Amino acid sequence: MTRLAITVTTIASAMMIGAPAGAQPKQADAPLSLPAVGDTLAPNGAPGWPPKLEWLYDLPSFKDATGKIVLHWFCAPKLSACTEDLARVVTLKENNPRLYVIAYINGAKGEAKKLDPIRETEGVGRGTVAFGKNAMALAKRLGVTGPVSIVVGIDGKVALVTRSESPTDLDARDAKVVALANAIKDYSTSFDGPKLVKPDDKFRLSMTITLSPWLKYSKRTPAEFKLTVVPKDIKCDNITLRGDQLKTVDQALIAQVSCSGPKGIYELRGTMTFGYDNPAAGGSSLGTDGVTWKLEIKPMGMQ
Repeated sequence: MTRLAITVTTIASAMMIGAPAGAQPKQADAPLSLPAVGDTLAPNGAPGWPPKLEWLYDLPSFKDATGKIVLHWFCAPKLSACTEDLARVVTLKENNPRLYVIAYINGAKGEAKKLDPIRETEGVGRGTVAFGKNAMALAKRLGVTGPVSIVVGIDGKVALVTRSESPTDLDARDAKVVALANAIKDYSTSFDGPKLVKPDDKFRLSMTITLSPWLKYSKRTPAEFKLTVVPKDIKCDNITLRGDQLKTVDQALIAQVSCSGPKGIYELRGTMTFGYDNPAAGGSSLGTDGVTWKLEIKPMGMQ
């Protein structure tokens, strides 16, 4: 018995000596939850997602994704549901230039190429594809086995999460992407002016163009405002405004004119023409829009 005790103690001591100091058993990464509707999700993922994924193309680009709907799409090789959904995602990408696709393939590089919705030069600037051990680890931690889609709006908030193979659910996802993409506007137009004015009193008419946050007014194409319809009895301080006569506040381009006239019911119309640039995607565009003011001029107190 004494000899046995010595032998066990010796083996245990040898194991302790051979082990690195302070070594701890490797623990599995904690599970992650898929983002929920309303959560913020950036093109480079959520907190806790692996920072060093391998990509078939460039890293997810904040620049290319700016002003676009982002679709984070998870899938795995050898699943017919993934192959079928791939065709849907490719169609979405091709038909919606305001869609940016980030795919996460639970497999090796060769397998990722078979499930690649970006299609090399067909999708330059339209998205990218993750693959490899870290992509597989991410899918495991998220509990993703089949197709999963996370639709993110231009505000960076999750608008829809779909983890279903059902054609009905995928139709709903596709419809959501199209609706969000169609709702994206480069600019909005508003106007202001009185409805009732005293005869010969000065009244102000204003028109405002507000660019979306990712755009800038072009210096190469000066903006211009014109009153295109002015009744002969209405007198205005300016019919056309250019350059410094227009006011710019952040994304807003504002035209203001002062007018007056005799008793009557009137309608005036104005048009703003302007150029704007997209610093993220490159390129310039020309915008134009018009508004109509309707007002009555009469002595106050008259019915």
